Amino acid sequence: MARLTAAVAVLAAIIAFGMSGPVAADDYPNRPITLVIPLPPGGTNDIMARSVADKMSAALGQQIIVESRNAGGSGTVGTRQVAHATPDGYTIILGYTSTLATGPNLYKNVGYDPRKDFAPIGLIASAPALLLVHKDLPVHTVGELIALMKSAKEPYQVGTPGIGTVNYLASVLFAQQAGVKVEQIPEKGSNPLNTDLMGGFVKVGFNPIPVSRAALDGGYIRALAVTSAKHSTLMPQLPTLAESGLPGFDATLSYGLLAPAGTPRPIIERLNKELRAALATEEVRKRIILEGGEPESTTPEEHAAIIDREETKWSAAIHAAGVTLGE
Repeated sequence: MARLTAAVAVLAAIIAFGMSGPVAADDYPNRPITLVIPLPPGGTNDIMARSVADKMSAALGQQIIVESRNAGGSGTVGTRQVAHATPDGYTIILGYTSTLATGPNLYKNVGYDPRKDFAPIGLIASAPALLLVHKDLPVHTVGELIALMKSAKEPYQVGTPGIGTVNYLASVLFAQQAGVKVEQIPEKGSNPLNTDLMGGFVKVGFNPIPVSRAALDGGYIRALAVTSAKHSTLMPQLPTLAESGLPGFDATLSYGLLAPAGTPRPIIERLNKELRAALATEEVRKRIILEGGEPESTTPEEHAAIIDREETKWSAAIHAAGVTLGE
């Protein structure tokens, strides 16, 4: 009888364990969800996260609280915090190229593995940068710029928003593929670079679309190409660098949602469903496009493949250039 009682108890435990996942998923969410942005508020990451958070909150029946954590390391410190959070679906993060692909290769120890420590939920958008020149520089195509750089006796100065940014690495990739020598001029952000490009203190630069729009409209600078593999919806007339003589060139920022590894699959699927529904609305799509982004709706598996591909690409470029940012 004792053995029978023990066996029944074990069987009951197994059944209860097997039911716990679906029951928890059916009950999810029953309290607010925290969406961490590992950077200061007000930037593109903040806008991308908030563009989908409200729509997802309404569909889930619980508020998604957007929380900025400016802990440093270009977002890698805040990302590490979420990597070690409880995998219950109530703490998720806005992950992007700098925290999932470039940061782990620029810093010696970020404290997380972008492939193993996260469960991708889905992509929100991708966003290209622009190859820009001062209005008085006598070039109007990428080919003409490359020819000018090759004729220069000294490495040509190229401005970027800062060491380690994707736009900085875009300039590295550009130099590698174009076969030119450049001297990167890292500014303290996109706005200072925009000011120096307008004033002609830097003749060439890579900068995001939104911060460049006013200077472009005013005729102070010119855009020669976008850094993405496809044309920008916001600036469809611009060619890509890939079709301007640098085949395969693609340097974009990707933004998406992730949860800590181990988060139950039904929860990931629910979040992905509501994320994709939000991205299908005209309101969200317009908001992303106005920021120079391209809405991207993916499955969790497609998001994981993008993370893997970007990390592989930027790892090779960073190691080839010998760029590091210390600890």
